[in-house]
Amino acid sequence: MNAITIKDVAKAAGVSSATASRVLSGHPATSPASRAKVEAAAKELGFVPNAQARSLRSTKTDTIALLISDVRNPYFSDLAHAVEQQAHAEGIMTFIGNANEDSAQQDDFLAAMLSRRVDGLIMVPQGLGEDAERPSGMLQRLIASGTPVVFVDRSLAGVQVPSITASSTEALNEAIATLKHLGHEKIAFIGGPDHASTARERHRAFDAALEANGLDIDESLHFAGDFKAGSGARGARWLLDHPAAPTAVVIADAPMAIGALTVWREAGVAIGQELSVITFDEVDAMLMHDPPISTISHDLSGMGRAAVAALTAVMAGQSPEPEEFISHFTQRESLSRARTGAAKMEGTPTHES
Repeated sequence: MNAITIKDVAKAAGVSSATASRVLSGHPATSPASRAKVEAAAKELGFVPNAQARSLRSTKTDTIALLISDVRNPYFSDLAHAVEQQAHAEGIMTFIGNANEDSAQQDDFLAAMLSRRVDGLIMVPQGLGEDAERPSGMLQRLIASGTPVVFVDRSLAGVQVPSITASSTEALNEAIATLKHLGHEKIAFIGGPDHASTARERHRAFDAALEANGLDIDESLHFAGDFKAGSGARGARWLLDHPAAPTAVVIADAPMAIGALTVWREAGVAIGQELSVITFDEVDAMLMHDPPISTISHDLSGMGRAAVAALTAVMAGQSPEPEEFISHFTQRESLSRARTGAAKMEGTPTHES
């Protein structure tokens, strides 16, 4: 397919090529109406201004962009803070965007950052729903343009971009071993969406930890959430109604844990007595909960520093190797010895999923 040109954008917008060029280069001498038409046409055609993309490699602006998955998620807020502070220490300003766990919103941000000529981009990539490892068209264009890019927290298989990720294998092995020592055999898992590499990695590591500790892998004890509080609440109701009556649960991120803990509190479930809970992400809400929640945590400060270091290396023409951080399990009062003999948690009403 032929590359989209400024002439194509101008024709679709009903303006001259000169006007389209001025709009796409950010020139102030354009009317609001012309800007709106050209920007809409460029977005519809998937146009990436080649001249500006080339300028990213030759004209330094001392600015980078950071795209996180969900600004409401305290995990990503902490990661963004780590990246921004490290970049600031190196004299680089950071534009921060929110993908809202949505590839279309991701693409809007990527297009905007290309037009603003940032020096590089750090991003938590969003795969496409039914094909979780396939990058969006806009992301493919961004990479093809030569823009320096680094993935952080998540990755996309087959996409040749330096990545900074975390491995939860060791932490989950320790967490499941602790639960087994406390007598838990029916351990539920409230996981994340298939489009996120972190969700798939945590699910695989959870199953591997069960197997390593001599426990059965039972997919009926896995609930697929979406890394948001609402799905955590649905997962909590699913667990209360589960015929296997699990006595412990691992939750794949903090927002889902917040949603689940809210439901269990309203249902009168005694966390740490009737139900043992472990969640990913050591955020304030987990530490302030009564009782404090056991967590699998990540070195977000280290990951943020590493992402900035990797991006500056790419901007300097280098090819840094992927870096993987090891997650850490911390046991707290949310865990106790498994209760036996009860089909349901005492005092727990029945809920619909």
